[in-house]
Amino acid sequence: MQFAFKKHNSPVAYCALSIKSGTRNEGKKYGGLAHFVEHLLFKGTKYRSASVVNGYIEKLGGELNAYTSKEETVIHATVLKEDLHKAVGLLIEMGFLSTFPEKEFLKEKDVVMDEISSYKDSPSEQIYDDFEELLFKGSPLATPVLGSEESLKQISLDVVNDYYTKFFTSENMSFTLVADVDENEAIKIVTKSLLKYKMKNPTMRIDLDDIQKIINKDSSTFANGNINQGSTSSTANIALEHNATNVDNDNTFHKVVELHNHQTHCILGCKAYSYYDQKRIPLTLLLDYLGGSAANSRLNTILRERNALVYSVEASYAQYLDTGAITIYFGCDKENYQKCIDLIKKELKAVVNKKIPSRTLKAVKKQFMGQFAIASDNGEAQCLSMGKSLMIHRKLQTVDDIRKEIEAVSAEDMQNVARELLIPEKLCILTYKNVG
Repeated sequence: MQFAFKKHNSPVAYCALSIKSGTRNEGKKYGGLAHFVEHLLFKGTKYRSASVVNGYIEKLGGELNAYTSKEETVIHATVLKEDLHKAVGLLIEMGFLSTFPEKEFLKEKDVVMDEISSYKDSPSEQIYDDFEELLFKGSPLATPVLGSEESLKQISLDVVNDYYTKFFTSENMSFTLVADVDENEAIKIVTKSLLKYKMKNPTMRIDLDDIQKIINKDSSTFANGNINQGSTSSTANIALEHNATNVDNDNTFHKVVELHNHQTHCILGCKAYSYYDQKRIPLTLLLDYLGGSAANSRLNTILRERNALVYSVEASYAQYLDTGAITIYFGCDKENYQKCIDLIKKELKAVVNKKIPSRTLKAVKKQFMGQFAIASDNGEAQCLSMGKSLMIHRKLQTVDDIRKEIEAVSAEDMQNVARELLIPEKLCILTYKNVG
């Protein structure tokens, strides 16, 4: 188990248990298994019933939550500083000692079935899953996080227990803390809880040696300047564990799905770079410039502010261990659809054929770093980001590290990734066409 801690001057403390396992680890037959297991983690441990698990943190005035993605599952809690040890203990129980009672298993399967059905009522969200299903066809990444009604029916209690036993292990986990305590106290809180449960449950899926490594700071990272990487592999070595970035669109598609819906929804996109490809940095900047969250992005300015064609338009970039996905989404009235497509393609053509002016690039970098710094100035966001960084890089990336990477990006770098990815022959399009 990897461990990371950051001191945060606040009466509120944050902790997270991150598991390097998600949708891509389920197996072809059991789509939605990782997400279903995440739900079941709240349904009882060896020492607490479902009602106790769900009410324990709330009674302290805190919050307990979890989420599943294509490549990770995360359980996290927010509590007052004096209750941090209680939250840590609960996360460890959920991560190692969940019991999955059959009664709760059956009830929660119905809950997730309803969640899948309700998701279909939100086309602006559903279209992302359908797009990646087409884009990554033949890969585990094609499976939606929620799975389907059909795949969920295939999941038995034995399948759940097998998945939990296989992937919820210490070598597959990281524990992160952000709190107003010192380093030694942070280590003590986590290791004391781990040792307590290990002594009671000798078969628990963590070795005493792993706990000792945290105590010795051999596998620990402290984000307040004292960084101890121990025997941690370099990012370059980690990248070698995964396939080379796959950006080839061997199944390019232009697909239209007819729906009786108020709006027409559309995504344009293609495969992109993985976490370990340095070209991900200029691509991130380029997509922020084109369709980031700020109102002054190029696509928002042109489609919404100048022409009033859409309510929302956004460009996003999902990164995975061996590939990635670019998506440009918009929703509009059906009579505006083709004009939106034409304007987006015009902007993509512009960044392919012409470098972004130096003054614009400087402004894009400034805005990106401002957004990043503000988003990072949040204890929960820091805690979750640290867990993800450990999962991907086995070390923490600081704001200064990211600033240096951003500052190193040139206009030529951005144009080069545009020329490689944002060209007509690579562009895939999925449209939910309004026929109502």
